[in-house]
Amino acid sequence: MSAEVERESIEATVEQENLALKEYRNFLPSKIKKDIWSSKFLLFVENLSVSFDGFKAVDIPHFGIKHGELRVIIGPNGAGKTTFCDLVSGKTPPSTGKVYYDGKNITQMDESDIALMGIGRKFQTPTVFDSLSTYENLLLALPGNQDWQDNLLKRESEQEKNQILEILEKVNLSECRDMPAKSLSHGQRQWLAISALIISKPKLLLVDEPAAGLTDLETERTADLLMELAEDHTLVVIEHDMDFVRRLGQKVTVLNEGRVLAEGSLEEMETNEEVMEAYLGR
Repeated sequence: MSAEVERESIEATVEQENLALKEYRNFLPSKIKKDIWSSKFLLFVENLSVSFDGFKAVDIPHFGIKHGELRVIIGPNGAGKTTFCDLVSGKTPPSTGKVYYDGKNITQMDESDIALMGIGRKFQTPTVFDSLSTYENLLLALPGNQDWQDNLLKRESEQEKNQILEILEKVNLSECRDMPAKSLSHGQRQWLAISALIISKPKLLLVDEPAAGLTDLETERTADLLMELAEDHTLVVIEHDMDFVRRLGQKVTVLNEGRVLAEGSLEEMETNEEVMEAYLGR
């Protein structure tokens, strides 16, 4: 590639990125009053970047998730999707920039404190306790019940019991309540991991590749579950399965090389030449 062609390619990418981020420019927390941006966005990042050994894994000037939104983030491997969630959840500190959540700057907060503020995260591999029953996993996940020895030996309140049973019903695990988690299917383990998050009633859920390794029926039920959860929570879903993304039918953000490349419906992304080149390798 000649220097001139390479320069034009970079300029085109920057122009595309600028169009994708246009919606957020009027809501920069550093520029306007908190009441204005926080009333619209539950999550907002500004000049957010992180570098590893000189490689910039995430580089986002401004980007936000609205209250009550279900947003899907897609992109090729290495695009920065999971790293973005690491930055939001406090798992990884940013090199530059700020993360705002629920009207507060959480950039320097510890991961555990951010979780207590109402950001729940489900990793690609479900995090459950195999030796415990489905019911016991949720009992342990109740707020303030992380001392497992005391928690599993004490008797739960009627309110806690009803809360667990209600969630098990919602995620189609009622019949598995006494089954060891190790005996659950992969899809059921995904639902259990999601249940362990929502039992603490977080405002924001970060869900990483919920459809990975699922059967067709499990994929369908998981999409329906996320849509139902979106009635009470704000969700950010990282996903590779385009059929799953299509079933969700929500706004899609495309990341590529750590940057926001484009936003819109999945149908719009599938006809976007820049997205096709970056995501599908065309």
